[in-house]
Amino acid sequence: MDQNGTVSSSADEAEQACHDVLLAMAGRLPDRLLWRLRDWLSSGAHVALRTALPRALLRHRVGVSEDERARLRTAVLAWGGPARLVDAVLHVDAAPEPTAGFVEPGRGPGWDDTDLVLRALAPVAGGVTAVRRAWRHGSGAPVRVVLVDGPADASAGGRAALTGALQRALRARGESDPCVEVLGPTTVPTPYHRAALAAAEVLWRRGTDRVPPARTGLGAEAGELVGHG
Repeated sequence: MDQNGTVSSSADEAEQACHDVLLAMAGRLPDRLLWRLRDWLSSGAHVALRTALPRALLRHRVGVSEDERARLRTAVLAWGGPARLVDAVLHVDAAPEPTAGFVEPGRGPGWDDTDLVLRALAPVAGGVTAVRRAWRHGSGAPVRVVLVDGPADASAGGRAALTGALQRALRARGESDPCVEVLGPTTVPTPYHRAALAAAEVLWRRGTDRVPPARTGLGAEAGELVGHG
């Protein structure tokens, strides 16, 4: 705590706390808003995030658990934001069950060129051990959700930066609201992530060179299925 009574946090701790909060907001905040907030974090836009994130939670009436509030407070106060905004966010006892469902493995659109791009990027992303893809039910076409077993490194060059890089790669492939979930080795998956992981296909995993054929349409060959971790 500093001389003004404000809790002090390192830049890395604040960024990791914010990444963890944004990770927990998957399925709770709109995709378009979430990818923008994550992009700001990966770009170091802390001044914008210190008010934009708590205001987004307030505007969409998204409650946070006490652990999530503590992480939110760590980031907001470290970046000079107002504690009153953090305190005003609604409370929930635990992360809610996801309202969206996921397509059963092998029943979605199948492998495509974007999957192959993600697979090609994975080996050059430091610390990544696996990349998976699930298809989430949407109002129209299924929505691609990318799940990454990310690096243990929680520094500014770690999970937040990786999230931003993969989001930009998906945007370049034409996905307007990319859904990228970078989980660390000690991350406790939310109900949303557990549902996504249960429906996910492995695009790449360290130590294997298996590449399923790129096919589209219902009944396409499913990738190798493994549990998280």
